[in-house]
Amino acid sequence: MAAPDLTLWGVGTSRTIRPHWAMYELGLSYATKPIGPRTGETKTKEYTALNPRQKIPLLQDGDFCIGESAAIVAYLSRTYSMPDRALIPESQRDYAVWLEWCFFIVAELDSTSLYVMRRHRADALGRIYGVAPEVVTQAAEYFRQQSRHVEVALADGRQYLMGDQFTSADILLTTCLDWAIAYGVGICDNAHPYLERMHQREAYQLGQAANRPLAPTTPPPKT
Repeated sequence: MAAPDLTLWGVGTSRTIRPHWAMYELGLSYATKPIGPRTGETKTKEYTALNPRQKIPLLQDGDFCIGESAAIVAYLSRTYSMPDRALIPESQRDYAVWLEWCFFIVAELDSTSLYVMRRHRADALGRIYGVAPEVVTQAAEYFRQQSRHVEVALADGRQYLMGDQFTSADILLTTCLDWAIAYGVGICDNAHPYLERMHQREAYQLGQAANRPLAPTTPPPKT
């Protein structure tokens, strides 16, 4: 089988790291287009032809394109998992539980909580959507309330959300926990040792490095 022709567009956010990390977990080689959000780079004619929504990240797999970080990670998990590098459960019921976790994390922790905070914080997107401290406070509280499901899931000492198997649901959860800490939102007690384990994974560290925006170049001095 020919090696996959993979290109990942996007760096610099809590969502773009997800596919970078998944690529390293799966041992995949890929090219990176290090464009950022709200830089104008997603509005170019070239990129808009690939992704009319003009968002990052975006994965190109040959002539196939898919956006939305959770969808990209699920696609990579389903397409490129191997017996020794599997990011998705095999049994039907375990797959359903994995899917439930993915939907929960994206809907309740990311979109309904953390991204609401991002939209209304003065140091984030508040200049665009309106600064609203009360909204930010309530979104943070909602995150903490919903985190009780993570607390219960990790209460029995399990290593990962799916027990002994690391899956792409752990990628989604870790990025949300990192995001919450960056915003000063408390995370549940059991999430602290879990997060430490995730941070020790080599693929996480490589994904973090790959997700860093390129430093702006300084033009040479005029002579």
